[in-house]
Formats: sequence, structure tokens, C-alpha cells
Amino acid sequence: MVYYLLSGILGLAIGIFAGIYIRKTIAEAKIKTAEEEAKRIIEEGIKTAETSKKEYLLEGKEEIHKMRTDLERENRERRNEFQRLERRLVHKEEILDRKGESLEKKEDILNKKNKEIEKRELDIEELYKKQVEELEKLSGLTSDQARELLLNDVRKETSHEAAIMIKEIEYKAKDEASKRAREIISHAIQKCAADHVAETTVSVVSLPNDEMKGRIIGREGRNIRTLETLTGIDLIIDDTPEAVILSGFDPIRREVARIALEKLISDGRIHPARIEEMVDKARKEVSEHIREVGEQATFDTGIHGIHSEMVRLLGRLKFRTSYGQNVLNHSIEVSHLAGIMAAELGADVKIAKRAGLLHDIGKAVDHEVEGPHVDIGVDLCRKFRESKEVIHAVAAHHGDVEPETIEAILVQAADAVSAARPGARRETLEAYIKRLEKLEEIANGFEGVEKSYAIQAGREVRIIVKSDEINDLDTIHIARDIVKRIENELEYPGQIKVNVIRETRAVEYAK
Repeated sequence: MVYYLLSGILGLAIGIFAGIYIRKTIAEAKIKTAEEEAKRIIEEGIKTAETSKKEYLLEGKEEIHKMRTDLERENRERRNEFQRLERRLVHKEEILDRKGESLEKKEDILNKKNKEIEKRELDIEELYKKQVEELEKLSGLTSDQARELLLNDVRKETSHEAAIMIKEIEYKAKDEASKRAREIISHAIQKCAADHVAETTVSVVSLPNDEMKGRIIGREGRNIRTLETLTGIDLIIDDTPEAVILSGFDPIRREVARIALEKLISDGRIHPARIEEMVDKARKEVSEHIREVGEQATFDTGIHGIHSEMVRLLGRLKFRTSYGQNVLNHSIEVSHLAGIMAAELGADVKIAKRAGLLHDIGKAVDHEVEGPHVDIGVDLCRKFRESKEVIHAVAAHHGDVEPETIEAILVQAADAVSAARPGARRETLEAYIKRLEKLEEIANGFEGVEKSYAIQAGREVRIIVKSDEINDLDTIHIARDIVKRIENELEYPGQIKVNVIRETRAVEYAK
């Protein structure tokens, strides 16, 4: 038993030692193999690194060579360019040197000529002094006295000749131009006949019966107050049978109030909410009507391409009056007249008609914008990109700007014709009297005027001058000066005739 136990232990020990030895032998063999493999890998890595290093060095050398070649080529090109520029500069310097030499020669020549001229001037001045002294000795007058005498003679002679020439030119111009002007204007008026209706500041609305007045007033006046507040128009309900008067200076508001009131009367339901609804509808109707009227005006005059906002402003002119004349009808008439006269004279018909239609466009908003309607109209035309010719004609139609084109002059003439025809406009008695007084005051302000009388409703002023102070030729100068002052200081429709009268009376008494 012990024997077997010892044998087993001995065998186990021998096995352990044998296993350790074998394992050690195998491990040493693997380590050796790994060392060899690692050495081989290192050697291959070194070879690969050396190969890569050589390749990179070759690539770097090639890149450096390429860069050196490019730099050399670029330097060569720059050097050539610099040489070319240098040659050009040298050539220009040579040209400048030659020009400088030429200028110096010319300057020397000019200096010599200037010296010669100065010498001649001195000789001439000395000769002139000698001649003046000789003339003074012969005439017995000094040079100042002779100059004054000569100037007086020349002044009298030229004044006389100028007056005669002015008179001849005026007669000739009147003979030739007056006939042609009458033909053109009469032809234009015959071809363009416009109706003129005097607008008032009140509108009358008919009622089906007098009971409707109470319903319009409403309980404690709430209906009439609502309508007046919404429209800005005064309602006058008095003893006039079956009628209500709408009073207001704004014709558009008055039209809105009239339409709204007629709708309320037709509907029969009159209360604040219904009034507000009807006023809104009336405003829309009036706005649409204004647009349609503006479009109709452009259609009637044959003018196209006007901005839509300008068309709307044209429609507003239907509700604007000037001295009782409807401004839209006036503008359409001016457009037709200017176009007809432009066709007769060979001017641009389209520009004349367009400027005639738009010449008073500023009056559509002159109660909303500060300034005269001419300036407002010019600003509107610029804003909506009208042509320079049209803007100039609008600016010049009242003489604020000197007209530079034939179309601007034709618009001026057409405006005067449309405004000055009998019954076209009306003005207040006070303004009329002031204009007559101012007309006589201007005439009386001239020296030599004895009396002046404004006649023909201010269309003519007759001036009687003092015959002992004013001669026949002076009357021509006085008439022209009075005309200029009237044009500069007075506003008037049409034209004013200035008639200067000079007469001599011989009075004796038989005793």
C-alpha cells in the first residue's frame, strides 16, 4: 500500500517536472520565433521607411524644381513687362522733352510779340492824346463836354428811332399775328363747345311728405346729429315743403350726405345704425363714381397711360369749382383747345392735350395740402412720373415759370380762353371792385397820367395823359410799362386792353 502510494507520488512528481520542462522548451522556442518575426518586421519597416523617405525626397525635389521653374518664368515675364514700361516711359519723356522745347520756342515768340504790341499800344495812346488835344483846340470843348454832348444827341436820336421802330414792329406783328391767332382760337372754340354749370354750396333732397322730416330728426334729434357727424354736412330742415337742404363747402361730403339721405328715405328705416351703414355705402358709391369720371375724362380726351391715382384725382375735380366753373369740365376743355391749336401749329398734340388735362390737377387736393395749386400739381406730376414737357407746361400755365416750349404757351392760351369766355366764371362783387380799383391805381401811378378809367368790366383801361408833358412817342412807352405792371401785380381772367389817349385842345373866347 505504501509502495503504491510512493510510486504514485514519484510518478506525479516526474510528470510535473516533465511537463514543466516541455512547457519551458516550447515557450523558449515560441519566444525565439517571435523575436525572429519581430526582427524581420522591424527590418521590413526600416526598408519601407527608407523607400518612402526616398520617394518623398524625390517628390519634394520635383515640387521644388517646378516651383523654381514657375518663379523663374514669372520673374522673366515681370522683367519683360518692366522693360516694356521703361521703354514707354523713356519714349514719353522724349516726347515731353520735345513738346517742352516747342513750348519754350512758342513762349519766346509770344513774349516778343507782346513786347511789340505793348510798344504799339504806347505809340497809339500817345497819338490818341495828341489827336484829342488837337480836337479840343479846334472845337473849344473838353473831351468830357464833347462826350456828354454826343451822348445826348445819340440818346435823343436812338430814343426817337426806337419808339418809331417799336410802333412799326407792333403794327406789323398785330397785322400778321392777330389775324392768325383769331383764326386758330376761333377754330379751336368752334370745335370744342363745353357746358358750364355754376355749382353752389347747397344741395336739396326731395321728401315724399313732411312727416319724413320728423323721422329724419329722430327722437331728441339723434338721427340728424348722427348724419351730420358722419358726413360733416349741415342738414337744414325748415318750412320748405317736402325738402331738406344740405349745406357744406366740401362738395364730395355733400354728395355723400345726399346719396345716404336718399337711400334712407327710400328704405324707410332711419336710425343711427342704419344711417352709419348707408353713409358707408354712399362713400363707396362716390369713390367708385370718382374713379369712373376720371376714366371717362381720359377716354374723352384720348389720353392713355395716366397713373391710376392721377385718374382718381381727375375724378375729384368734378366736385371742385373755380369762380363757379367746374374744374373737370374746364380741364377737359383746355385739353381739347390745346390739342386743336397744337395741331394747327404743328406742335406735339399729345403733350399739349395731356398737359391741358392735368394743368389744374393740384386743385383736387389743394384743401388738404399747403401751397398754391400750381406747385401742388407739379409735385403730383413728378410723383407719378409725368414727362418733363408736361411738368413744365403745368408749372408755367399761370406764368409762375417762363414758358420754354410751344406746348406750354398753348396750355396758357387754352386756359385763358376756357376761363375768359362769357359766363364761364363768376367772381364776388368785392373781388371785382378791388380789381378795378387796383387797375386804376396802377395806371395813375405813372408820371404824366392825368386820369384813368377802368371800363368794359375791367377788360379795358383808358388812360388820359397830359399833352404838355407827354409826346406821342412817350405814349407808346407808357402803354408798354403799364401793361408790364398789370401783368406782374394783378390777377385777372383773359386779357386787359390798355388804351393811352393824348389830345391837344385849343380854347379861345370871342368877346
